[in-house]
Amino acid sequence: MCGMPQQPPDRSTPQRRPRPDASMSLLTNVMDHSLDEGYAEAAERKKARGEAGLPSRLRAKVGLAVGLVLAAAVVTVGAAQARMAAPVVAKEREELIDRVEQDTDRADRLEDQVDALRDEVSARQEEALKKHGGRKGELVGLLSGALAVEGPGVKLVVDDAKSAESEGGGPRESSDFSDTGRVRDRDMQRVVNGLWESGAEAISINGQRLTALSAIRAAGDAILVDNRPLVPPYTVFAIGDEERLSRKFQDSADGQYLHALQENFGIRTAISVQNELKLPAAPSVTVRTAKPEPASSPTAGKGTS
Repeated sequence: MCGMPQQPPDRSTPQRRPRPDASMSLLTNVMDHSLDEGYAEAAERKKARGEAGLPSRLRAKVGLAVGLVLAAAVVTVGAAQARMAAPVVAKEREELIDRVEQDTDRADRLEDQVDALRDEVSARQEEALKKHGGRKGELVGLLSGALAVEGPGVKLVVDDAKSAESEGGGPRESSDFSDTGRVRDRDMQRVVNGLWESGAEAISINGQRLTALSAIRAAGDAILVDNRPLVPPYTVFAIGDEERLSRKFQDSADGQYLHALQENFGIRTAISVQNELKLPAAPSVTVRTAKPEPASSPTAGKGTS
């Protein structure tokens, strides 16, 4: 019987159907492998360090404790040294204070001695002028400022303008004209010279007696008379024939100069006649020359000039 030849069975593996997301392989790879090998290795290393890090943290704590101990030791040693040096510093300070106080006392004693010697010299000069010079000696003492004097005269007050007080003013040096309402040293020089020329026999400014050698200068905010600072208002006393002295000064060029300062710059001035003025002697009068009197004089060899 002839039959159909028998077909061998098909042993081939059936073909798997493709995945629907086969075209999105990159996205599929990311989803399947959310943590790549690099991240995994890093995580493993971190984990390994964490397990072995416990001794390291312990060592760090031990190091910190040692550092604190060393710092405390340094502070303690420093405090101990400071405590040991404190008595020495205190002793040196006390010695320095004692030296300063001693030097101050010595300077005060020397200053008192200078004042006493100055008074003695002035008294002896005054006595010599009266004893050996007679009326002439008194006149010399009066004109030189070596003797205190009293008598009629004029009182002249010179003060800054009111505007100078609010504006703060400026230096009193006579570098330019008095355009700030401040009394300058040159202004006082002209006032004094004008009074001398008008017949004044003795002059003082704020109680400071002037002599033939007196200097009027400026230093910052003060006017110096024989290196003694004076501040406004400047009160000038001038001994002389009061009526004549007042009239002659106001009519002089220096009196007119003072009037111009008042009119143009507001400098305040006031002059008045005084029946009695008292002027002190100059603090110190230096004798520049001395010579003996003629041999016929009973006081030969004792006179001074």
